[in-house]
Amino acid sequence: MASPSADTVKLVDRHLAEVYRYAFRLTGSQWDAEELTQQTFLIAHQNYSQLRDFASARSWLFTILRHCFLRSQGRWQPQRAADMGVDLEQMAEEVPDADAIDSESLQTALNKLPAEYRLVVLMYYFEQCSYREIAEKLALPIGTVMSRLARGKAALRKLLADESPAMVKVSH
Repeated sequence: MASPSADTVKLVDRHLAEVYRYAFRLTGSQWDAEELTQQTFLIAHQNYSQLRDFASARSWLFTILRHCFLRSQGRWQPQRAADMGVDLEQMAEEVPDADAIDSESLQTALNKLPAEYRLVVLMYYFEQCSYREIAEKLALPIGTVMSRLARGKAALRKLLADESPAMVKVSH
């Protein structure tokens, strides 16, 4: 049987790129993403005995990363869509063609979202969590998760549409 240190090395080798990408999407900064990634793997190493199934390591690491991110942000306060200047009633259902959205534009738009919207959007799309899973992991009512996801997607749609002149209709 391999030692915990050897297993931790395997864990880093297998999941480093995914953890870093998620950290970068959350923070929008290379330096902050590197710090968050390092902190995630340090905590994972210290608590390796808590990992019951190596197959679920990705989810476990993302949970650690999310907790580290939230601690670094302090407790954020909910922000009303009206306070963001987002008019949900008038929100266009058009977004740029997915091929026209480059990674930098997406990250710039994500950086402009309030942390509570960015986190839920990334958990839904990046971690592929269901509404219920997000609600459980963040200890929020499912309605709050649905609201934040809808508002986050609407705000992203607007931010990306403002940056791209080529628009296409998106089916929902």
